[in-house]
Amino acid sequence: MQELDAVVLGAGAAGIMCAVEAGRRGRRVVLLDHAEQVGKKILISGGGRCNFTNLHCRAENFLSENPHFAKSALARFTPADIVALVEKHGIRYHEKTLGQLFCDRSARDVVTMLERECAEAGVRVMTGVRVLSVRQDGLFVVETSAGELRAKAVVIATGGLSIPKMGATGFGYRIAEQFGLRVVECRPALVPLVFGEDDRARWCDLTGLSAEVTAAAGVRKRRGSFREKMLVTHRGLSGPAILQASSYWRPGEAVEIDLAPGVEALAPLLGRNARRDVGAAVSALRAMLPGRMAERWVALNQPADWTNSSLAAMERRLHAWQVVPAGTEGYAKAEVTAGGVDTAELDAKTMQSRKVPGLYFIGEVVDVTGWLGGYNFQWAWASGAGAGRAL
Repeated sequence: MQELDAVVLGAGAAGIMCAVEAGRRGRRVVLLDHAEQVGKKILISGGGRCNFTNLHCRAENFLSENPHFAKSALARFTPADIVALVEKHGIRYHEKTLGQLFCDRSARDVVTMLERECAEAGVRVMTGVRVLSVRQDGLFVVETSAGELRAKAVVIATGGLSIPKMGATGFGYRIAEQFGLRVVECRPALVPLVFGEDDRARWCDLTGLSAEVTAAAGVRKRRGSFREKMLVTHRGLSGPAILQASSYWRPGEAVEIDLAPGVEALAPLLGRNARRDVGAAVSALRAMLPGRMAERWVALNQPADWTNSSLAAMERRLHAWQVVPAGTEGYAKAEVTAGGVDTAELDAKTMQSRKVPGLYFIGEVVDVTGWLGGYNFQWAWASGAGAGRAL
């Protein structure tokens, strides 16, 4: 086979964007994926409608050992750039909440857009192809189930460990380590949390109930706090607030939940002639919690007496419910993988390895993990574009 300019491993959002940008610049590019079609994870994203970016995307919305690393790529390919591409293809979209942009119709529209861009850029796409090995022999040699490819550059866009049923593997991390790059320890992120035995007995019969809360996790600089919905599940807690906090949580730490953010929930009990009993407390909490959740919380936290000081202590507990999860639902339910190829090993502008010229890492395989709400897609587009323009 002729010598290629680049082989891109992984046809997700980052890999396709990289291949398209390189192809537009006249590079000879092959895009490989072991799945039978490109963009499989895109198709299930956003409930099937693909939350393809967030209008408010900044480096502060990402976790990494180097919190500044993402700034360069994000500045060079912004939400406005992906919106322009979506509009070029006539895809209708809407803002849901908090800057999150979704397709009106289907995530399939985004995948079709990317396939058309690949065709226009002259990218050769090979699906259903397994990569057996990557080595250097003057050029990079990529051994695949469909034969050998030789190229000046290899881009690793193979994603993380989340959602293994979609074909996720640790291949990208193994390649990084093979070439001597450090990998930051990986963990599930944007993932439901699992109760310990006692909390499960107290709460899990309320499965399906939800409330707006503020959930916070992490310590010092590694701390995130999010005001969104929390959902009780048959095993623990989920919902956007919990998924966000999970990315900051570490085993053994507590998650702190404010069940009545911004409200002095028990104020109705403090009047001179106000009722002070279980019924009055439940009635007050029903203004911000589902009825059964309010009843349960009061039953578990009612004071021995109903003095002002006891009510104040009860109010404090309501705003600082300490839950120490037994764990998470793991990679099977995690939306993304935190950790990955150490950003200290990569050039922030091009995503090229500092140690191995011609070897690039982009997207989820890198130690850059976004918040829920389109941020991880924006990182995929931006890191992919940065590498593609450098090839």
